[in-house]
Amino acid sequence: MKNQIHNLADVQSENVGDGTVVWQFCVILKNARIGKNCNINCNVFIENDVTVGDNVTIKPGVQIWDGVTLEDNVFVGPNVTFTNDLIPRSKRYPTVFSKTLVKKGASIGANATIIAGNTVGENALIGAGSVVTKDIPANEVWFGNPAIHRGYINNKGNIEKSNLNFND
Repeated sequence: MKNQIHNLADVQSENVGDGTVVWQFCVILKNARIGKNCNINCNVFIENDVTVGDNVTIKPGVQIWDGVTLEDNVFVGPNVTFTNDLIPRSKRYPTVFSKTLVKKGASIGANATIIAGNTVGENALIGAGSVVTKDIPANEVWFGNPAIHRGYINNKGNIEKSNLNFND
């Protein structure tokens, strides 16, 4: 299956897997690695030192900076923000950017912010608008600002053992 790259996208990388769809107004820099069967929606920016696994969905308005890895089957909601510099300054860059890892099957809700250097565990669910400031274990539901543990989710995506209160 061929890739479908919109003619208004700027895909500089040759490392884009089969069946991946890239919508208009995306920029994917030269050294980025994108897996198979991904759906990269409009207005997404992907920097050089980024790895995106297979079957990943990235909704509109997401920027994925150097040091971020998304494993297979990850969902990234609209306008999710990743950071990679814990002490940002104009025109002053760290020697090494902090690494962020989103493990297989994890989902990140719209407008969440993932602070650099953290890991989101396998199949974890991050609620919309959350700010992730620490590592999130596998199969857990976290949301809020800062995000806190609110329940559990199984490998099939069903909430279980939960006292979720979305009004907190």
